[in-house]
Amino acid sequence: MDLIDDESGQTGPGSNAPEYSVSEISGAIRKTLEDAFGRIRVRGEVGRVFRARSGHLYFDIKDDRSVLASVSWKGQLSSLTVLPEEGMEIVATGRLTTFGSQSKYQLNVEQIEPAGAGALMALLEKRKKQLEAEGLFAPERKRQLPFLPEVIGVVTSPSGAVIRDILHRLRDRFPRKVLVWPVAVQGRDCAAQVAAAIKGFNSLAPGGALPRPDVLIVARGGGSIEDLWGFNEEIVARAAAASQIPLISAVGHETDTTLIDYVSDRRAPTPTAAAEIAVPVRLDLLAHIEGQGARLSSALARGMSRRGERLRDLSRALPRAEALLSGPRQRLDHASRTLPAALRSGVQARHIEFARRASLFRPQVLFDRLGLARERLAARADRLGPALNRRAERARGRFDSAARVVTPVPVRHRIGRERRTLDALSARLAVAALSQQRRRRDKLAAFARILQSLNYEETLKRGFVVVRGDGEVVTDRAAAERARALELQFHDGRLKIGGVAKQTRAKDTPDQGSLF
Repeated sequence: MDLIDDESGQTGPGSNAPEYSVSEISGAIRKTLEDAFGRIRVRGEVGRVFRARSGHLYFDIKDDRSVLASVSWKGQLSSLTVLPEEGMEIVATGRLTTFGSQSKYQLNVEQIEPAGAGALMALLEKRKKQLEAEGLFAPERKRQLPFLPEVIGVVTSPSGAVIRDILHRLRDRFPRKVLVWPVAVQGRDCAAQVAAAIKGFNSLAPGGALPRPDVLIVARGGGSIEDLWGFNEEIVARAAAASQIPLISAVGHETDTTLIDYVSDRRAPTPTAAAEIAVPVRLDLLAHIEGQGARLSSALARGMSRRGERLRDLSRALPRAEALLSGPRQRLDHASRTLPAALRSGVQARHIEFARRASLFRPQVLFDRLGLARERLAARADRLGPALNRRAERARGRFDSAARVVTPVPVRHRIGRERRTLDALSARLAVAALSQQRRRRDKLAAFARILQSLNYEETLKRGFVVVRGDGEVVTDRAAAERARALELQFHDGRLKIGGVAKQTRAKDTPDQGSLF
C-alpha cells in the first residue's frame, strides 16, 4: 500500500498524517463554526419558503451574491412575531450551525424582524393586493350597521384608555349594553387573540345566556407601524371579513391604516368616533320624535280643517232632506193604502188556483190511477215469465243447433259450458225479475196504504158526516137551505132527506124515512 509522506507529499511507510471519520470531521466543523459565530443577526431578502409536513419552516436568506439556508423548528414558530414571506427584507436572529448529512451549514432562526418600515410597507402592500384580488374589499360585501344596537361587542385591551373613551362616549350619546373581549393589541399574540375574539363573538347564539352583540368594535390607540402590525396580519383580516356581525374598525389614529380597515363594514378614524358611529344621540332622537309629533298633529289638524270645508261645500250642493224624502213618502203612503186590497186579491186568486188543482187529486181519481197501474203491472208480470222462458228456449235451441253442426269435442264442451252459463243467467234473470216485481208491488201497496189513510171515508168512521145538496158537497147553512134535496153520507151508507126549507115549513108532519 502506498503512503504519503508528511513533508514531501510522497507515499511511504513512515507517514504520520492522522486519519478522521466523516462524522468526526462533520462534528469538528460544527463545533468550530458554532464557537466562532455563536448567536448572530443576519440581514437579507427572503427567498424560497417551504413548510414541511412536520411543521418545520425552511427558507433562504439571500443578498446579491450569496444564499444562506435557514430553518425555524416547529416549536420556535410560535415565538416569531413575523413569518417570512418571499421577497421580504428581514433581520433574522439565531445560531449558525451545520447540517452534516448534506455537508451544509444553515442558520437556526429564533427571531425575525422586518428590515425597517419599507419592508413592512412592501409586505402590507402585497397582502393588500392578495386580499383585494379575492374580493374581500368589495363594497357589496359591506353590511349595514344597525340603527340602534341593543348589545355592542368591543375587542380591545381592558386596561387602556381606549375602552374608557368608548364607554364614556356611549354613556353620553345613548347608553347600551357593552361586552368587552380582552385581547393584546400589540406584540406577537395580538393577531391570534383578535381573530379569536371576532370568531368568539360570532359563535354566540342569539337569545343565549350571554347575549350576541348586534355590532362589533375592534379598537386600539395610535402607534407605529410595528405596534399596529398585528392588525395587518392575514388571520385578522380574514376573521373580520368572515364576521356575520357588522364590524367597525377603529385602529390607530385618523392617518393610520391597517388591513382590517379595508375588510371591515365601517372604518372609524378613532375609537371615540367608533362609539359615535355605533349609536345615535338619544337627545337628538327625542327632539326629532317630538318635532315629528308636532308636525303630525299640525298636519292632522290642517287635514281635518280642509275636509270640513270640503264637506260644507258639498252639503250646500245637496237638496234638502224634505225634498229628497217627499217622493218616497208619498209612494209609501200609496202602497200602504193599496196593500190590504192587494193581499185579499192575491189570497183569493191563490185559493181559486188551489181549489182547481185540488180537484185533480180527488180520492176517486187517485184510486182509478192506482188501479190502472196495478193492472198494467200484473199484466206485465204475467207476460214476463213466459217471455223469459220463450227467449231462453230460443237461445237454447240455437245453441243445440250449433252443437249438432260443430262436431269437434272441444267445441261441444264449449257449447256445453255456454249452455250452462245461459241457464245460470236465465235463472238469475228470472230471480231478478221476480225481485223487481215484488219491490214494485210492495211500493204500490205502500202508496195504497198512504192513500187509504188519507181517504175521507176513514174520517167518517170517527163520527163525521158528508152533506151533499143536489149532488154537490155542502159546507155552510146557506147552501143547505138552497138545496132541493140533501144527502148524508155515513161510514156505513148514505141517507137522502128533504130540503131544510121544506122541513121548516112541514116540521109538524115529517116525511116517513126522514131524520127531522
